[in-house]
Amino acid sequence: MTVRRLAVALVALVAVSLTGCSGSTGSGSTGLATVAAAASAPANGAEVDAATFAAAMKRPGTVVLDVRTPAEFAEGHLAGAVNLDVNAADFRTKVGALAKDVPYAVYCRSGNRSGTALAIMKALGFTQTYHLGGGITAWTAAGGAVTK
Repeated sequence: MTVRRLAVALVALVAVSLTGCSGSTGSGSTGLATVAAAASAPANGAEVDAATFAAAMKRPGTVVLDVRTPAEFAEGHLAGAVNLDVNAADFRTKVGALAKDVPYAVYCRSGNRSGTALAIMKALGFTQTYHLGGGITAWTAAGGAVTK
């Protein structure tokens, strides 16, 4: 009888432990989106992951800037994005004409050109820029939607 009570107590302890773990794992997996949504805007010039980018670009006044070529943009882009090709001869002039004190969520195909665009934008005095690490490739891999 004592062995049986010990076994029952042990099973109960394991069940409580597993329930606690599954509860914290579940909240952790959904917590990422919640934490990202509640987080402040990314630091100027920051590279962020797809979840953080998705949350941050929803902040009021944010401009989503696609710095790929017009042909790449036409193949699919984030909803509401503005296209300014970072490799175009007039990129500095066009981007320099934009308001410098609003948030810009910048992306490209893989994260390289958006990093270049951020460096240019920061040199021109932009104060709220961040870009998507891994670009639209990371975005779609994470389940993000694109539009044509």
